[in-house]
Amino acid sequence: MDQALLSPNDDISLETALVRGGLRRSDFGEMSEAIFLTSGFVYDSAERAEARFAGEDEGFVYSRYANPTLEVLEKRLALIEGAEACHVTASGMAAVFTGLFCYLRAGDHVVASRALFGSCHVILTTILPRYGIETTLVDGADLDAWQAAMRPNTRAIFLETPANPTLDLVDLTAVAEIAHAGGAKVFVDNVFASPLGQKPLELGADVVMYSATKHIDGQGRCLGGALLADAEFCNDHFMPYYRHTGPALSPFNAWVLAKGLETLSIRVERQTRSAHSLAEFIEADGGARTVRYPFLESHPQHELARRQMKSGGTIVSLDLGSKQAAFAFINALRIVDISNNLGDTRSIATHPMTTTHRAMAVEDRAAMGITDGLVRLSIGLEGYDDLQADVERALAAAKSA
Repeated sequence: MDQALLSPNDDISLETALVRGGLRRSDFGEMSEAIFLTSGFVYDSAERAEARFAGEDEGFVYSRYANPTLEVLEKRLALIEGAEACHVTASGMAAVFTGLFCYLRAGDHVVASRALFGSCHVILTTILPRYGIETTLVDGADLDAWQAAMRPNTRAIFLETPANPTLDLVDLTAVAEIAHAGGAKVFVDNVFASPLGQKPLELGADVVMYSATKHIDGQGRCLGGALLADAEFCNDHFMPYYRHTGPALSPFNAWVLAKGLETLSIRVERQTRSAHSLAEFIEADGGARTVRYPFLESHPQHELARRQMKSGGTIVSLDLGSKQAAFAFINALRIVDISNNLGDTRSIATHPMTTTHRAMAVEDRAAMGITDGLVRLSIGLEGYDDLQADVERALAAAKSA
């Protein structure tokens, strides 16, 4: 039965795929996935080694290229995403950079949404230009801006939706139509929505990236990233670059992430319910100037969120009006931790202006809507009543600041 679960065409539920997808047991018949902590592999003969390196014999050559434990995670992720191929990397940013850099060439042009995670912004505006690759940033909600930014040499569109940390949305179907009409591929960072909350490939995207560190592990244990696309992109672009530059994930981390997938639906569904309820509570409290959550009716793109997302996600953003009020809010929390991670079983509060987006220019942060008073909350698995009481206490502290 396990081998039958390797294909995205198998008629199985998402929950079953999360637990059993990609499983390939060894001759020992282990229940849990094995960890192959090996750098290399041996061959029966010199002829077998020659055939393996020539691609004429199935099997593994070196863990920088591929590894049985990584393959389990890759097959499972491809199955739940509905992708032809998946490759995992040492971190989410390794997936983003490798995915873009393996495809782009000097003289190419990228169009990207302005609302981005700080490191993604640096890749597009600082690192890629060193290699002759130019990026135009646009308001992700403005379809006319996407269209106007397209050039004959535009080969890629990059976006986050929902965006980090403002939870701005991009109409994936509409932007994909613009991109494909101009001969460009669409790259989507789907971290905030998670594989459960949104299916970019079904909406027209060509390449999907994840920081598996977030919801996929979701327990603050290890780093990892993933890129999913069709087999042609992975074979022609991603694998040659990946194989020779080495952003490989360790087998142990791959095993941890594969085990994390087993509980992904249970965790994210519970966290999403709490996040939605908490967003409604904060909005009703009135202590924040604005509250952002995709499934709140007050979200300016609420209709789009309902149309392209399966759930509102685990993240809530609120603007408390000033850095002083934001710090008072964060410092008053007793249950919610202060950290820069997200998608964890433990709830986390982040002040993006002074942490995750600190390296950005002031004007770039302002253009993205990252104000001094913005706080990003990643909602965990704590009891909802405890979380609400903690946030209520923090809101009171912010009002007094």
